[in-house]
Amino acid sequence: MIKKKAYIGAEIFDGNERHLNAALVLDQNKVCKIIPQVDLEPCCEVTSLAGGLICPGFVDIQVNGGGGYLLNDDPCLEKLEIICDTHAKLGTTALLPTLISDQPDVTRAAHDCAIAASEKKVSGFWGLHLEGPHLAYSRNGAHDKSVIRPMDENDCLDLEELAHKIPKVLTTVASEAVSTEYIRRLTSAGIIVSLGHSDCSFSKAQELVAAGATGVTHLFNAMSQFGSREPGLVGAALEIGQLSASLIADGFHVDVATINTTLRAKKSPGTIFLISDSMSTTGTELKTFELNGRKILRKNGQLTLENGTLAGADLDLASAVRFMVHEVGICQNDAIKMATLFPSKFLGLETEIGVLQAGSRADFLWLNSNLEVLRVWRSGEIVN
Repeated sequence: MIKKKAYIGAEIFDGNERHLNAALVLDQNKVCKIIPQVDLEPCCEVTSLAGGLICPGFVDIQVNGGGGYLLNDDPCLEKLEIICDTHAKLGTTALLPTLISDQPDVTRAAHDCAIAASEKKVSGFWGLHLEGPHLAYSRNGAHDKSVIRPMDENDCLDLEELAHKIPKVLTTVASEAVSTEYIRRLTSAGIIVSLGHSDCSFSKAQELVAAGATGVTHLFNAMSQFGSREPGLVGAALEIGQLSASLIADGFHVDVATINTTLRAKKSPGTIFLISDSMSTTGTELKTFELNGRKILRKNGQLTLENGTLAGADLDLASAVRFMVHEVGICQNDAIKMATLFPSKFLGLETEIGVLQAGSRADFLWLNSNLEVLRVWRSGEIVN
C-alpha cells in the first residue's frame, strides 16, 4: 500500500485562503486534503519545511518559449518538453505553449506537436495557444505582417478538429480578421477565444462576447485604448464582466499606476490574471534570438526588435508575482491568485490546477518570505 504524503512547517495558501499550522496531504499525484497539523494521521510520510509558504503551482497561458527554444522555431515534442520543464523549475507547473503568427506549415506542425504532447501526457502541458495569425495589420506589434491574414473555412475546421484532440485550445484573434460566425463556431467547439492585436471597438467587442469570446490578450498592448467617446478593447476588457484579461507585469508593458487603476476598475466575474509572454531566453543567458527571421535583443530586462518594438517579455510568472507585490503593492494572496486560480478559471480547469483542494493535481510550490521559489512539485514529484 502506497503511503499518503504530508507537508508541514509552512503556511499553506490553497488558491483562496491561507491555512496556519496545517498539513497538505497528498494521495499519489493528487491533493487529498488540507487539515490541521494536529489531526495528521501517523501513517503519512511527513516532510517538514522550514517556514515559508506552500501555494499552488503557477499557471501560464502564454509561453512562447524557454530553455533556449521558441515554439515557432521548430514545433516538435522534444522542444516542447524542454519548454515545459524550464518553466517548471521556475514555478510554472501548468502552461499553454504559444505559437506566434507564422506560416501555415509551421502552424500545422504546432498542431501535430500539441497532439503528440497530449497523447504522451507531457507534464505541465495543458493545451495550445495560437496567438494569430488572424490579427489586425494595424496592431501587429512584433508579429510579422507578412504572415497575418483573415481566418478562412479551412482555418476554422483545423481548430475545431484540434479541439477534439488536446485538453485546451486558446486562440487570440482580432475582430478585423475573424467573423462573428467563426467565433461562434469556435467557442461552440470548446475553443477559448481571446481578443487581441486589434483596433476593435467597444460595440464590436460586445458582439463578439455575445458570440462566445471570453478573453483579452496582454491588456493595453497592441489594442484600441480607452477613450472618452470610444472605450475601445481596453474599455471592453474592464467593463464587460464576461471578459477576463491577461497582463504582463514586468514594468515595461504596463505602468504601475495603470495596473492599479485596472484592478480597481475590472467588473466581475471576469478577472485580470498574469502571463509571462516569455520567449526562448527564459531560463538561459541568451542575449539575442530570432523570430520569423528578425533579430530580437535582450537588454535591461526587455526583449525588443531592433527598432525598439517590445517582442514578448523577459519574464517568468514568479517574477511577475513579486512585481505585483513589491511594485504594484497588492497583497501576496491576491498576487498569487493572479498566477494560479484566475488563469485556471479562465481555462475552465479550476478544480484541477491553480488550486490545492481535494482531487486537484498535486502541483505546488514552496516559497520564501520574498516569494522566491525554493522547491517545486509537479504531480506530487519534486522537479529537479
